[in-house]
Amino acid sequence: MLGSIAEGRTDVSGFLAGEDCLATLSAMRLLGVDIQQASPTEMSIAGVGLRGLQAPRAELDLGNSGTAMRLMAGLLSGQPFASVLTGDESLTGRPMGRIIGPLSQMGATIDSRDGKPPLSIRGSGELQPLTYTLPMASAQVKSAILLAGLYANGTSSVTEPAVTRDHTERMLTTMGVTVSAASGTVALRGGQTLHGRDVAVPADLSSAAFVMLAAVLAENADIRIENVGVNPTRTGVIDILQGMGADIRLENRGLLGKEPVADIRVRSSRLSGGAVDADLVSLAIDEFPVLFVAAAAATGRTVFSGIGELRVKESDRIAAMAAGMRILGIRVDETDDGAVVHGGRFSGGTVQSHGDHRVAMSLAMAGTVASDEVIVEDVEAVDTSFPGFCDSMASIGVEISALEDN
Repeated sequence: MLGSIAEGRTDVSGFLAGEDCLATLSAMRLLGVDIQQASPTEMSIAGVGLRGLQAPRAELDLGNSGTAMRLMAGLLSGQPFASVLTGDESLTGRPMGRIIGPLSQMGATIDSRDGKPPLSIRGSGELQPLTYTLPMASAQVKSAILLAGLYANGTSSVTEPAVTRDHTERMLTTMGVTVSAASGTVALRGGQTLHGRDVAVPADLSSAAFVMLAAVLAENADIRIENVGVNPTRTGVIDILQGMGADIRLENRGLLGKEPVADIRVRSSRLSGGAVDADLVSLAIDEFPVLFVAAAAATGRTVFSGIGELRVKESDRIAAMAAGMRILGIRVDETDDGAVVHGGRFSGGTVQSHGDHRVAMSLAMAGTVASDEVIVEDVEAVDTSFPGFCDSMASIGVEISALEDN
């Protein structure tokens, strides 16, 4: 998205050809941007500048990607044309009111289906600046407002109640935009010019979390995952696992652009339960399904609180993980905004992913230590974020295979 509205060319290496990213790429092409792929992991974006996007010839289908829809809504709110954002059955059931509100305050007109997609956006060529306090921590909402803020006639700011991912701010800065961040408030002035850059994308920590857990739970494992993004707004999963006793170390630290990276060294460990620090929730919001599995494999009980946001992801992840783990013999007590997971031993069984990629992969990791075979159904969505998941896991010794549909 940022390369598309920059001046000049942006060459990207380390591109993840997952369905979410491919859907975003297709949407930008429909907006008139020339994007060429030299290989599955390399692409070149011919930026059209801040005001160069064109009215799309069709609806912009973002598949399963809530991130793409929320960020794209911010970007399109500043355009002088109308557009429609839609997605698959899961995405069109997700709430978008949290972005519709602030973007409407800035001057965009957004119609929805009771706050859910499709979103019909009639942008404004020049939005009003906004000073906004997030009612809940959300990097997606923050980023949507910042992208819209590029088209505002003044300075827009977002104050967040807890630290959230700051990839958007770092990339904006890399492309020449002045972004201020202090005391939980991020601000930028509209009308700034972005400049194309060479961008190397670090390996994804959310995907690495599954490899990390597999190694922690295995016997006599010692695995290094190379060149993983360890942005401090993302490393809650490492902190939580280390707090449970996991032997995880960061080696060969460095930078890719403005993003911190490191090799993650993981060894087999014995985990213990406890109360998970609520301050780490916003730093690990996507990794809680895999942390539920870690908690089930730990001794004692693990208490998760303040994670109510999981109920409005691709599925109700608290309910989906609780249901799956109960089938596999683990006791889970749900609360409105959390759960208590009692350590135990996974049995075999057939479980549902509810079309959620992270639930599917997390329950598959439960199968690595189950006493019998675990079959996870409805796993097509895994390709949205981790294409090649089965092959990657098999490469480190996990007995996993994809079953053909009957």
